[in-house]
Amino acid sequence: MLTPTADLYDRYGDVLGSCDTQLRQFGAARAFAGPAVTVRCFEDNALLKSIVAEPGEGRVLVVDGGGSVHTALMGDLIAGAAAANGWTGVVINGAVRDVTALAALPIGIKALGANPRKSAKAGAGERDVPVSFGNCVFTPGAEVHSDDDGVVVLPAGARE
Repeated sequence: MLTPTADLYDRYGDVLGSCDTQLRQFGAARAFAGPAVTVRCFEDNALLKSIVAEPGEGRVLVVDGGGSVHTALMGDLIAGAAAANGWTGVVINGAVRDVTALAALPIGIKALGANPRKSAKAGAGERDVPVSFGNCVFTPGAEVHSDDDGVVVLPAGARE
């Protein structure tokens, strides 16, 4: 059973980062948690696609797409690969597509919104770097928790 984000905030207070960005639920798993893997990419999902092809091992992919909803960084094929490879969730500061298909996938997906437009495939971006959005910093290995109340992050080593 996952600990609700509100209970985590009550327990850790300001040690816990609470993301102010109002992300929408897209995957079938409404609550998820795991260590963060981070990627920064803007309107280009090739790097994101290569990461979810790796074993997820219960981790959460945090994607800083610069807040752009001009193109979708994830659709049903990439999300399906993430679910099949053991990723527990994806948090995207950007857009997704194939919303109906995403809702049926056994993975947590949170994003700003949806747009049917495909993204570029040049491979631009950075992996395993701190990313920041919603007044929250996500570092590789930090513990990310998400549910209907929002997304929180506990820095690595902060757990009692």
